[in-house]
Amino acid sequence: MPGLPFRVAVREEEVEITAVRAQGAGGQNVNKVSNAIHLRFAIAASSLPDELKRRLLLWRDQRISGDGVVIIKAQAHRSLERNRDDALCRLRELIARAAAVAPPRLPTRPTSSSQKRRLDGKRQRGAVKLLRARVNDDQ
Repeated sequence: MPGLPFRVAVREEEVEITAVRAQGAGGQNVNKVSNAIHLRFAIAASSLPDELKRRLLLWRDQRISGDGVVIIKAQAHRSLERNRDDALCRLRELIARAAAVAPPRLPTRPTSSSQKRRLDGKRQRGAVKLLRARVNDDQ
């Protein structure tokens, strides 16, 4: 991912993974096997760079709780291993998106043709509105 100032690496020991029962349709398998993954990742206690921690904690995302814990539930697959990999992948993507820095926007001036198009459009709209004006029969 271009524009990453940090090397994004999540250590396995910093991630708490719990197997839970999946919700929704799935027949008998969903009732007897705990295949869903509940992943918890404490941002403040992690080994991520301080700037990246700050960005994650300030980021408005429903997966980040008020006390700074990323909570991800993965239950799309039938196997525990695939759900575990899916949850870890989603955690890495979340951290990578927070680490990405947008290049600074360079201020530009509108071109003369775009200014002319804008003013022509305004004149045309004004002419249409002028036609809606009340007709004065006195003159």
